[in-house]
Amino acid sequence: MKPKYYITTAIPYASQKPHIGNCYDHVAADMLARWKRMQGYDVWFLAGTDEHGQKIETLAAKEGVAPQVYADRITDGMRAVFAALGVSYDQFIRTTDDSHEAAVAAAFQKLYDQGDIYRSEYEGLYCTPCESFWTPSQLADGKCPDCGREVTPAKEEAYFLATSKYQSWLEQFYSEHPDFILPESRKNEMLHSFIRPGLQDLCVTRSTFRWGVPVPFDPKHVIYVWIDALSNYVTALGFNAGENSEKYRRYWPADLHVIGKDICRFHTIYWPIMLHMLGEPLPKRVFAHPWLMFGTDKMSKSKGNVIYADELAQRIGADATRYYMLSEMPLAVDGSITREAVLERYNGDLANVLGNLVNRTLAMANKYFGGVIPAPGEPTELELQLQRFALETVRAYESALAECRIAEAMECVLALAKRCNKYIDETAPWGLAKDENKRGYLGTVLYHLLESIRFLAALFAPAMPECARNILRQLQPEADPEATLEGIWTTLEQFGGLLAGEKVTAQPRPLFARLDADTEL
Repeated sequence: MKPKYYITTAIPYASQKPHIGNCYDHVAADMLARWKRMQGYDVWFLAGTDEHGQKIETLAAKEGVAPQVYADRITDGMRAVFAALGVSYDQFIRTTDDSHEAAVAAAFQKLYDQGDIYRSEYEGLYCTPCESFWTPSQLADGKCPDCGREVTPAKEEAYFLATSKYQSWLEQFYSEHPDFILPESRKNEMLHSFIRPGLQDLCVTRSTFRWGVPVPFDPKHVIYVWIDALSNYVTALGFNAGENSEKYRRYWPADLHVIGKDICRFHTIYWPIMLHMLGEPLPKRVFAHPWLMFGTDKMSKSKGNVIYADELAQRIGADATRYYMLSEMPLAVDGSITREAVLERYNGDLANVLGNLVNRTLAMANKYFGGVIPAPGEPTELELQLQRFALETVRAYESALAECRIAEAMECVLALAKRCNKYIDETAPWGLAKDENKRGYLGTVLYHLLESIRFLAALFAPAMPECARNILRQLQPEADPEATLEGIWTTLEQFGGLLAGEKVTAQPRPLFARLDADTEL
């Protein structure tokens, strides 16, 4: 049986259309899922939407529709955005699914019965958009520390998750699992800002709105988002408070949760404690990525600086949009998107470096060898250097992705494309073609370029799947690109997998047409 790999995104709140920064979870997780599939893993990739809560109830009332109708519309729109980006999830869960709601109610009942949930009264400062209570000391300049909006005093009877009694256990877990949170800075933040100052018990129900999963033994309360939404990772697999499915037993625990840094606290403090209370294994790793900013500002409709990923994909293509997102998001600091930066990445990296390399190499193969892949002769030191560079790129790429250093992985692959272009300048095939005595070496040069392009197709495939297919269609027009990609990863262990004697396409086509500076993005 193939080794399993279970990867999840955070489930966005179904209140409005996601902007490009909200979609990073899905594109990053998709890249990792595709890479693991290429490596031969049995991948289960989960996405979904969080559809309960006061904000959806309020927005639905303003439109004069039922909350479910409102949530259906927003969720359909989200799925369309993810489809436009080529996100290849295996399952899409909604927190309004009957199976999810039943499992959440059963988990709540179990936690209550064993004393990990208790009834009390909450008084604090409440942020409606985030559906979070805060103490005065947790506020940032008097406002919600997560979203920066106003908070209002609130007091109500509620049920609480007794997280405080598990503080020592959580600190011990962090100590025994130093790689649980990526990047390291997020773990330090959780320890020093939230855990060591003293964990507070978590309010897990509300009674001021109705749109949610009712508490099974006290239906005037609805179960709060951080039990409801977080549980999706296990309920999607068939978890139900002990009555768990074969699918759950196969895929849980998650190998990786991909989330934004703003919800790191809930995924790395409350979620592990909830699972520990339920007697279930904990996820292996949580990657809390930074934000994609508009320049240096957070995207906001009120500021008029929102970019939507599906609209950008309509203009420059899904692969180019994915490439920008994945290349511009460092591991631990916020990324940035501007119109100028998108144009520079597209024209510089994709059209000039990658696209030009593939196009002119295929053109030379047609011009000098009638489109037939030549057999390589004895390599010189230049060819050996290119071989080593290609093989080292694979190892560096794998090492980077294993630690979620996605932008670094993208940089590695682009560096290989740049090295190929340098190799063309070093060998000058057009000069070799003028000397019949050098035809054998010309064939060696072209073979090494074509084989390096095959490496590039494989390495770019998780990030730009359609680009990879297009490269392979031109490089190996007789083969099915999907079948080629499925087994290609094991062939990257050695340089020389491309078969001499086969033909490349007779009509090379540019992968990325250059964009004019006045292109509307």
